[in-house]
Amino acid sequence: MARIAGVNIPTGKRVPIALTYITGIGPHIAEQICEAVGIDRARRVNDLTDAEVLAIREHIDANLTVEGDLRRETAMNIKRLMDLGCYRGLRHRRGLPVRGQRTHTNARTRKGPAKAIAGKKK
Repeated sequence: MARIAGVNIPTGKRVPIALTYITGIGPHIAEQICEAVGIDRARRVNDLTDAEVLAIREHIDANLTVEGDLRRETAMNIKRLMDLGCYRGLRHRRGLPVRGQRTHTNARTRKGPAKAIAGKKK
């Protein structure tokens, strides 16, 4: 099993698909990595030599921010917004949608499960 950027890459999958298991690498970036390193897109991970895996690893380390560093950077950006007290920071702090979505209905992913409100007495 190949290990790149601290992630175990699935061996039976094609190289571009397997690279998307790394946080911060999507399909387009995975195709670019294969092209830059010179690996055919149709090849499977278990067909790669150790030198090719090393080339992929070095390319990712040199050119991309992935996994823990990316998560840390994102968390720091959110913390910065919260410390500034700007509108987006306040929405993050309250656990509400940040990008202008409606909250009268929906927004359950951010707000959590619905809380029951006491009904009218009969």
